Amino acid sequence: MFASPRRFAPLFLLASLVAAAATAPKPDILLLMPDQWRGDALSAVGHPVVQTPTLDRLDRAGALFRRAYSTCPSCIPARLSLLTGLFPSTSGLVGYAPMRFSFPTLPGLLARAGYATVLVGRNMHQNPPNPDIGYQREILGSTYLSDDAYDRALLAAAPQSAGIRTTLERLGLTTNFWQAKAWSLPDELHPTEWISTQSREVIASAKPDQPLFLTASFYAPHPPLFPPAKYFDKYHAAQLPPVARGDWVKWDNLSPDGDKNGHRIRLEGEKLRAAQAGYFGLIEHLDAQLAPLIAAFTARSERAGRPWVIVFTTDHGELLGDHGYFRKCEPYEGSANIPFIVTASRELKFTAGLRSHQPVCLEDIMPTLLELAGVARPVPLDGVSLAPTLRGEKQAIRATLHFEHANSYGPAQTFHALTDGHLKYIWRPADGSEQLFDLERDPREEHDLARDLSAEASAKAEPSQSATIAAWRERMVRQLANRPEGFSDGTRLIAGRPYPALMKRAAK
Repeated sequence: MFASPRRFAPLFLLASLVAAAATAPKPDILLLMPDQWRGDALSAVGHPVVQTPTLDRLDRAGALFRRAYSTCPSCIPARLSLLTGLFPSTSGLVGYAPMRFSFPTLPGLLARAGYATVLVGRNMHQNPPNPDIGYQREILGSTYLSDDAYDRALLAAAPQSAGIRTTLERLGLTTNFWQAKAWSLPDELHPTEWISTQSREVIASAKPDQPLFLTASFYAPHPPLFPPAKYFDKYHAAQLPPVARGDWVKWDNLSPDGDKNGHRIRLEGEKLRAAQAGYFGLIEHLDAQLAPLIAAFTARSERAGRPWVIVFTTDHGELLGDHGYFRKCEPYEGSANIPFIVTASRELKFTAGLRSHQPVCLEDIMPTLLELAGVARPVPLDGVSLAPTLRGEKQAIRATLHFEHANSYGPAQTFHALTDGHLKYIWRPADGSEQLFDLERDPREEHDLARDLSAEASAKAEPSQSATIAAWRERMVRQLANRPEGFSDGTRLIAGRPYPALMKRAAK
């Protein structure tokens, strides 16, 4: 007896779906990656002054992950995490330091899968430079370097500038401090506009029958702070927000001139206003330059009948005076929390307007894009594919996220932190001090719950707070139990251990 056709219909359907998936075109991918963009600096999440209409449109069309973090918030380790999908403790790079690596990379795997892979703008800051991180073509413009493609283009267009470094020196600006001035040359010569223009030229010249992975890597809003005059003047004249002032900060110990590292400063008055105007101005300028770039990218994909994906993120944030800090390498929101937006064409069936507060990180970009491109994951890979969440499915991404930074500005700066998207626990390995913040009630981290449990305030402490901190401490004990530095013996945290940026061995 033959089975009825109805019985086999699901099998026929499954076979047709598998065949369709095998022949479906790989999506074009655009990774938009500025440098040092703090996670709250988007009008879509309610920033009091910053205007980012282009990114707001991306947010409405796709998903914004509000609790996204850099797991090691400085340039070299953060970019390594994005390229490889590996946590710092897996790669072995837990701070700002040179390291050679041979891990599979996102652009390398996409190239082997048939993609054209191109990097435009700021380099991926690997030290020493890795010539084989997977980009088949690099058009570099990193602002702080002489004789890259941008510097040569600037010299050709404006010989009187004597190049980008001389231009910035004439403005009295440096690549890591808070001084800010308006850009002194025509706007079209600004590095942000050059990167946008070069990226559009790559899109226009790309083979229409080949999927494209384009990384548009901007140096802004990382210092030097030099937006075009119309943006600098706009924010300089605006009612600017105060810095976050933690009740745990010893403000009288901070100098308005900053320390030798440019890490601690009581940023105030005109110095603060100029720095904010420079930083916020660079952000709005960059947002404006993204609009034509996104339009060119999506139009190319649509002409080719190919789906597209856009990811917007950064390597880490900028404290901008919060709690008496400038720059990054800290666990606080201004430093470690980052913008993270993903959107795609209709074929990929993402949920529009999705807002997630689950903790995610740069390591999640690689597995997400590999899944969308139909490329197998390498082993090991620490990141989690966010594709189910993007499609509106229920997904428990992770219970907690660990992030850290080894000695960079001094031992007191080192940290380990954990968050579940609601609370954040910080442990300082130099002296064993702890902090706990409620990110929902206190998003600026101005009240340290752990401080209530100090000897002076123990009488005011609620039993529930004590139990909460103890639970987070136990999580950190387990998190660090197998680390080679000896931070944990499995039962307690151990302060005072050496914390080099390059681990003696990578975790298994």
